[in-house]
Amino acid sequence: MNNRLSEASIRSAYEAARERYAQFGVDTDKVLDRLREVSLSLHCWQGDDVSGFENPEGELGGGIAATGNYPGKARNADELRSDLDIAYRLIPGRHRLNLHAIYAETGGQRVERDALRPEHFSAWLDWAKTNGHALDFNPTCFSHEKAASGFTLSSSDEGVRRFWVNHCIACRKIGEAFGKALGSTCVTNIWIPDGYKDVPADRKTPRALLEKSLDEILAEKIDRRYNLDAVEPKLFGIGSESYVVGSHEFYLGYAVTRDILLTLDTGHFHPTESVADKISATLFFVKELLLHVSRGVRWDSDHVVILSDELQSLMQEVVRGDYLERVHIGLDYFDASINRVAAWVIGARSTQRALLMALLEPSHLLRKYEQEGDYTSRLALLEEVRALPSSAVWEYFCLVQSVPVGTAFLDDIKSYEKAVMLHR
Repeated sequence: MNNRLSEASIRSAYEAARERYAQFGVDTDKVLDRLREVSLSLHCWQGDDVSGFENPEGELGGGIAATGNYPGKARNADELRSDLDIAYRLIPGRHRLNLHAIYAETGGQRVERDALRPEHFSAWLDWAKTNGHALDFNPTCFSHEKAASGFTLSSSDEGVRRFWVNHCIACRKIGEAFGKALGSTCVTNIWIPDGYKDVPADRKTPRALLEKSLDEILAEKIDRRYNLDAVEPKLFGIGSESYVVGSHEFYLGYAVTRDILLTLDTGHFHPTESVADKISATLFFVKELLLHVSRGVRWDSDHVVILSDELQSLMQEVVRGDYLERVHIGLDYFDASINRVAAWVIGARSTQRALLMALLEPSHLLRKYEQEGDYTSRLALLEEVRALPSSAVWEYFCLVQSVPVGTAFLDDIKSYEKAVMLHR
């Protein structure tokens, strides 16, 4: 794709943009220094359609669906790590990896999820150390015979509930091991698919069981330097359209009272709800948030993240509230209809661009107008900011971070696809 810009033109455009932003009191050099410090947590499951290594040919459960059959899907851990290496090379900055428990490497032996240990992720840990990545983690409470009823941590079957409690306990210990080994706190996030397709007669009992399970899981205190616990709500799912045990209200109350993180997945709410508006509201009461950045199209369909108004609003709220130190940003989508490496890169770069645009915003002026009651000037400036040359700043950032500018990253992906992915 012949669309490469010359270094001279990129630098020239950046100098003009720097001068333009300076007129609004924004130092673009400092903005780029701040952007460089923000690490996104890429989700491993984009690379293989949430298959994992436990039973790659098995059917997805828990209301999860990956659509498409684009060639080149990773079939094992080595292929998945190879694909991730390409993606990281095309995303400016240094970033993390978010692993699910079903990506354990057990040497071909069947290891039940409640028996997983840090050693089953030793190859991931070695790879992370070698490449300078930190790791986050998730229990996998779906795609398993003990989740077939639609209930896991809230199951009325004590044996089933105990299995998933023990699985989550094991996952916290794995997260702790990651944090200790890599010197970077691991966020271990719990999401369960539990709920009813139709209207339940008893909403209370499953939630009482879920509360009990979570308290058992969190009973052992783990140093927050190594592991942070998070719980992730959802409005509805396939097979749980009428009732979800782990609703937003339930998990918000639980996170506040247990002093853990609340996860806000941008695909887990009603399409007309603003997830951005929830950030400042919840951060008055929880210390930190985990954002799972996705894109739902009419439902939680996990489309690749794009530079939408919703994404920009999300990052504006994080920046305007000075929450970057309290908000962990991860990606969460899976598209099997396009090149899977490209999906990682497009989503990550879009998220970074939205964050850059938020950092470039002259928020001091906007707040000044608002405090003075000058809403006319506030609106005029908000509209003017939309047309400021953020793209020139982004292209310069890519240049100095030694990653392709514009859509030139597609050249690398298509070459890798031809040389590697199409031979799988």
